[in-house]
Amino acid sequence: MIATLLVGMLCVYLLSFTVMFLLISRRLRGEKMGMDVFAVGNLMLGGAYVLQLLEGAPGWNLMSVANHTLTLCSLLAYCVGGARFFGLNTPLLRPLLCLALGYCAAQALANWGWGSLGRYVMLAGACAVWFVGMVAMLVHGMRSFARDLRGEMLLFAGLISGICVLNVIKLVKLLSGGLAGLAADQQFQMVFYVYMCSLATILPPSIVWLVLRRLTDTLRASAACDPMTQLLNRRGLSAELEGYFRRGRQAHLLLIDVDHFKHINDNYGHHVGDAVLCGVADALRGAVRKEDLLCRLGGEEFVAICVGGDDPSALALAERVREAIERKPMLQGPDYVGLRCTVTIGVSGSFDSEAGLDHALQEADAALYRGKHAGRNRVEVKPGSESGFRPAALARA
Repeated sequence: MIATLLVGMLCVYLLSFTVMFLLISRRLRGEKMGMDVFAVGNLMLGGAYVLQLLEGAPGWNLMSVANHTLTLCSLLAYCVGGARFFGLNTPLLRPLLCLALGYCAAQALANWGWGSLGRYVMLAGACAVWFVGMVAMLVHGMRSFARDLRGEMLLFAGLISGICVLNVIKLVKLLSGGLAGLAADQQFQMVFYVYMCSLATILPPSIVWLVLRRLTDTLRASAACDPMTQLLNRRGLSAELEGYFRRGRQAHLLLIDVDHFKHINDNYGHHVGDAVLCGVADALRGAVRKEDLLCRLGGEEFVAICVGGDDPSALALAERVREAIERKPMLQGPDYVGLRCTVTIGVSGSFDSEAGLDHALQEADAALYRGKHAGRNRVEVKPGSESGFRPAALARA
């Protein structure tokens, strides 16, 4: 009686979270993060336990075959949902259909060769192997694609390891005691169903938490990035610099302005101007070092932060940036032959604090102003530093 009540509770949990996952997936619209597939997995596992309640004693019948097939297929659905959560466009329908048909055939062969016991042994063994694979993938993810979710992956790995151990114990009991080991009033079965109810209580909210965290991280990243070029914005730049300053590092600021950008917009249109800004951003990414920071302040103004270098290093970086942008074709096509752009760059002195960022911007802006009046397409340094800094490029005609 208690075991039946536990299985009933398990069905309610699974089917309730099926509805919740479907509602969340509808809200997510474009990027569902696997929530629709998790709903399919819950629906199939809930359906399997409903059939278990209806089928009665273990044996060969249609409900039992469907029960076992849905149980194994639900594990596939959970794996596909996890893959989609991490951005892999993994198919679901065809693998599910192949697994369902193949496992039905395998059950028929097992029942023909070893009777109903063979089917139950096969299910326990298949589930144990599948859970081992899931735990291995979670452990691998903690070191690679889910490094930012190590705590959550560790929790899932621990919970799935528990159900894996229970399936191994069930397999041993079946091999040693036959179908009598599945009697619902036995202590092991009670432990099994209590643990499954616990999983059904913990795992679905944990999956919802993962989705909320991913959405929060995406919003935070969007708030720190320029939507057009995907470079940092001013807020994101300040946040990144805080980490460098806490480690006692200094930096130089390069203020980069696209020359005659208004003419590009007027002659070719704003859509071409936007493409040019994206091209400049790409050139910047290729010119700076890995530890340097890039930011779009707005309009045609960009910032590069030379981290940890001295004055000559900052000048060398500025000249490398200027040359990279000057050489890069911004658009391809007959209407845009020869469409290139140049930049003027103002370089600040070193700074090592958030308060110093505003002062560095003022220094670089003053240097940029001098560069514009000196002919553009050049690197200029902060005023009063001519003895220590030299322009790295002469004005172009």
